[in-house]
Amino acid sequence: MEKMKLETSDLTAQNIEKIGALFPNCVTETVDENGKLKKAINFDLLRQMLSSDVVEGDEAYEFTWVGKKAAIVEANKPIRKTLRPCPEESKDWDTTENLYIEGDNLEVLKLLQESYLGKVKMIYIDPPYNTGNDFIYADNFMHSQEAENEQMGMYDEDENRLFKNTDTNGRFHSDWCSMMYSRLMLARNLLSDDGVVFMSIDENEASNAKKIREEIFGSANCVGIVSNTNNPKGRSDDKHVATAHEYILIYAKNINSIEWYGFEPTEEIIKRYNKVDNKGKRYREIDLRKTGENDLREDRPNLFYYFYYNENTGNFYPSREKDIPKGYIQIKPQREDGKEGNWRWGLATAIKQIEDLVPKFMPTRKIWGIMQKDYLEGRALVKPTSSWTFKDVNSERGTEEFIGLGFDKRVFLKPKPVGTIERCLRLCSANNGNDIVMDFFSGSATTAHAVMQLNAKDRGHRKFIMVQLPEPCDEKSEAYKAGYKNICEIGKERIRRAGEKILKECGAADERSEAEQLSFDNPTSGTTHSKPDVGFRVFKLDDSNMKDVYYSAEEYSQDTLDEMVSNIKEGRTALDLFFGCLLDWGLPLSMPYHSEEIDGCTVHTYNDGDLIACFDKNIPESVVKEIAKRKPLRAVFRDAGFADSPAKINVFEIFKLYMPEDADDITKRVKVL
Repeated sequence: MEKMKLETSDLTAQNIEKIGALFPNCVTETVDENGKLKKAINFDLLRQMLSSDVVEGDEAYEFTWVGKKAAIVEANKPIRKTLRPCPEESKDWDTTENLYIEGDNLEVLKLLQESYLGKVKMIYIDPPYNTGNDFIYADNFMHSQEAENEQMGMYDEDENRLFKNTDTNGRFHSDWCSMMYSRLMLARNLLSDDGVVFMSIDENEASNAKKIREEIFGSANCVGIVSNTNNPKGRSDDKHVATAHEYILIYAKNINSIEWYGFEPTEEIIKRYNKVDNKGKRYREIDLRKTGENDLREDRPNLFYYFYYNENTGNFYPSREKDIPKGYIQIKPQREDGKEGNWRWGLATAIKQIEDLVPKFMPTRKIWGIMQKDYLEGRALVKPTSSWTFKDVNSERGTEEFIGLGFDKRVFLKPKPVGTIERCLRLCSANNGNDIVMDFFSGSATTAHAVMQLNAKDRGHRKFIMVQLPEPCDEKSEAYKAGYKNICEIGKERIRRAGEKILKECGAADERSEAEQLSFDNPTSGTTHSKPDVGFRVFKLDDSNMKDVYYSAEEYSQDTLDEMVSNIKEGRTALDLFFGCLLDWGLPLSMPYHSEEIDGCTVHTYNDGDLIACFDKNIPESVVKEIAKRKPLRAVFRDAGFADSPAKINVFEIFKLYMPEDADDITKRVKVL
């Protein structure tokens, strides 16, 4: 029950609402004396709306909102964060090339800038649609008062405040735009030059999403906008028109560089191939005569010639000779209006491929024509249209797939259908692809499911990077009752279950013979592997591994100096430090890794020598020599790993001894923490 306000009405606010009803474009946002947001009137624009003459003032064609400049600053702002590896929550940690990252995607995207700059072939995102109750984010674009924060906020597992964008927020659309703008700025950097980004969105923010993308990617790089019919019956809770679709916005990093594919022919198309030749190949007959533009003889004279056909002998050939041989029928390209047209093939092609042509009498037109045998085998992929009505993009299919993995449908509402994302993959990733695919609003991890499934179908070796904010599950929700504390736990479990199912379906389970397993090869990458990669390495966003120590000169004491012997935070493992170094050096997080014991010290090796590290204390010279002998591209030691400065200096001398050809670069390649 609401409390009485016991105050007079805000007449100014009421008047603004009345003006907004007549001129909604004249309503803007401002800040009152207490720092709170409130609606206001753009009087310059209102004057223009009420005037038939041009009102003097600054104007420009631009898309802007309150907080846009702050979003740009936020995207470029450096952070002291790291990704901490979690082998215990991973699957096939040692061998997998897939990543699952828990954390705010804005900060994660910043951390991945060096390691994956220009390396991601496809990004698919299904961000919050901003319906008024689904937008949870860690950014704070507007809130300054603690009381308001407490009222509207919630916390993640690390006590970071998460804000919910409700439709009562005065900056409802502005905050969504700010959230997306900064993330798409960073995402564009990760795309390869031939990379493509797909975004699912509905009408709530579709127009804003398009404007943001055109600003970041450029309008010329718009590949297309798809109307995706995912709910043929329409939404029952819509008041006037039951919405049956959502949109997929497709933008390229550089549209001139992309390789664009298509879909396999549908059952409807396949049915048209209703004839079979003597070799058992299916084909259909299509008219060889050119139709459409430039279909007159005078338009393309070189494409006009004759065919001659003997009904008795079956002899059949093309020629430019006008004279009709005895016993033959002359066949020429003739339009419906009786005018002479032309063929789709030149004479040389017709002579070469004469076996693929068939003379045929057309009773309705009462003339002979030439039909081409269009074979189903080897036909071109079907160019996608801007309207998808496929069964596999239906939202009900997404729920069915989720249930098919053994989940209660109430654990995660309305997961994306695998078919939607698989179709996006097929458009920009070649058969047997070896691409990196990213989703930084991964939700239930449908994108990971789609990547693994397509790899199993075409023996590809695509890798996925999933990023998801560990948004807590409500304690009253079915997800929480099922044992899932946050969305990430649902996503990781889905990948595990989907991977197991895919292995069984493709026949690559462990019970197969070794010979059968090794037959699962990848011609594109040149690799041979026993089964599709259905594993994933888990990383969690956290503060830097290094301490933040700031003391003025008078604050130094023996105690503080003792504390500063190690600048590494307590509780951080060697694995934490190792993968932190990978990020700092801009190395990918998915390459092979192993550790070994050398003279009592643990030595970590990444990708056969891209990085070798030892973070033990009191490292003996024998360990340093062994590492130097392997000639790694990079080497890292703990600053406190050596007894004194001379021992530390000696490390560089040892590396120079074993790597004399790289002596000038030793200081750049050998580092300490």
